[in-house]
Amino acid sequence: MRHSQTMIPTLKEIPSDAEIKSHQLLLRAGYMRQIASGVYSYLPLGNKVIKKVEAIVRDEMEKAGFFEMLMPALQPSELWKDTGRWYTYGSELMRLNDRHDREFALGATHEEIITSIVRDEVKSYKKLPLNVYQIQTKFRDEKRPRFGLLRGREFIMKDAYSFHTSKESLDEVYDRVFQAYTNIFSRLGLNFRAVIADSGAMGGKDTHEFMALSDIGEDTIAYSDRSNFAANIEMAPVSVTYEKSDEEIQEREEVDTPGQKTMEEVANFLSLPIEKGIKSLLFKIDDAYVLVLCRGDHEINDIKLKNIYQASEVELATPEEAKEHLGADFGSLGPVGVENIEIIADTAVQAMVNSYCGANENDKHYINVNPDRDFKVSQYADVRFIQEGDPSPDGQGTIKFAQGIEVGHVFKLGKLYAEKLGASYLDEQGKQQTMTMGCYGIGVSRVVAAIVEQFHDDKGIQWPKSVTPFDVHLVAINPKKEDQAELAEQLYNQLSDQGYEVLYDDRTERPGVKFADSELIGLPIRITVGKRASEGIVECKLRENGEQLELNITDLTEYLERFFA
Repeated sequence: MRHSQTMIPTLKEIPSDAEIKSHQLLLRAGYMRQIASGVYSYLPLGNKVIKKVEAIVRDEMEKAGFFEMLMPALQPSELWKDTGRWYTYGSELMRLNDRHDREFALGATHEEIITSIVRDEVKSYKKLPLNVYQIQTKFRDEKRPRFGLLRGREFIMKDAYSFHTSKESLDEVYDRVFQAYTNIFSRLGLNFRAVIADSGAMGGKDTHEFMALSDIGEDTIAYSDRSNFAANIEMAPVSVTYEKSDEEIQEREEVDTPGQKTMEEVANFLSLPIEKGIKSLLFKIDDAYVLVLCRGDHEINDIKLKNIYQASEVELATPEEAKEHLGADFGSLGPVGVENIEIIADTAVQAMVNSYCGANENDKHYINVNPDRDFKVSQYADVRFIQEGDPSPDGQGTIKFAQGIEVGHVFKLGKLYAEKLGASYLDEQGKQQTMTMGCYGIGVSRVVAAIVEQFHDDKGIQWPKSVTPFDVHLVAINPKKEDQAELAEQLYNQLSDQGYEVLYDDRTERPGVKFADSELIGLPIRITVGKRASEGIVECKLRENGEQLELNITDLTEYLERFFA
């Protein structure tokens, strides 16, 4: 492709609303342009990268036994109402009415659509397992679109679905997709981790996220420093054995704590360690109120609460609700004297001796509080977030934290959607059975942003060879000079004939502009035709490390073959 004949509108300045490197560089290098908040057009370079990512995804999904199809983005509300997600998915679901006032959604995901198709078309066990996927634009009404392609309102996604007669069949395909994802992200050159995750609005259980490691990632990964264990911080189990101290039990005492609200403030005011404190938070879990306790230096994990209660919704009670049910504001809540509200506690609380907690009266706390004697707990469970320095749940090493960008997610949905939408089949005995499902997603446009986050320097993007929009950036220093123009044309045709994708900068811009644009665009190798063109000598420069050398064009083919091997 000739630079002069395509659209690569590079920018010198960083756009004011671009906060992270991938957003800045994809705009500056002319890969995309914003059309509305969270909505982007992919210009020629950006579209080529998207297609390269999609090609790798297609290759590995088809190797895993999946077949591509395409479903509508416009989805009738009836299917979403049948599964209940029309009401529970939340405000991110983009809804609209047609001229006849019928309700539709713009597809955020396609579980309802694919399940209804398979329900209507597959009747026998002989047609299962069935594995299909699509690559399509998805829509989510993000409250605050940000970070460019990482959190948009319109994005490109690969979503795949599998249907089975048994859990064993689902497990086998799940493992194949897990390996396919590992292959995909390895081929893309990403530094990534597969982590134990929460299924969220998707439902189901047994799920993993694939995280590209990045300082700007919005998810925290807890991983072992000695093993392959990794989990989203929301799902990482805590495996700590707490020893109860043998100190003498003291009499409980009420003390004044004027103006002390946080655990840190109360600990300092009482001159006691924060780990001696009991943190008490009132949650509304579905329609019931639950008082949840943890140690003062720990944080309660609402995802673990949701899983313990198998709840649809878990939210912190409002200050008004806390006042109504417990008689005090946040900062003064505690378990002593609570009778009509269930109390559950983190396992660490069971080993606490002579602790302090809120007295359910503003500006008052109890000291020398002890479980069982002073309050009753309905159950002790792992309800806190794991912390750096905790032992790894697999017994190997200790936990460290890293930030990650979610680029893929695999779910074992089980029978959740099939039951609600009536997707069944006749087994070998002619009996009707409900199908078992799996679901597997990759954020194609998010992957592009994640790659740029990991592959860039202060001059621009550094594309991995697998997804670069062009293999070679051919630059003629001065195409007005006959020897340079002739050699550049010769190389452009030769390299194209050899199967390389070549971006030929044939513009009459100054050399400095061309070189700056080349660094910004980030193709793996630049071949410069300059003052030694008449000798058949060109300069080759690698984008990854800046290595450069002069070559006779007779040696160029061998050099490129080694580089792209």
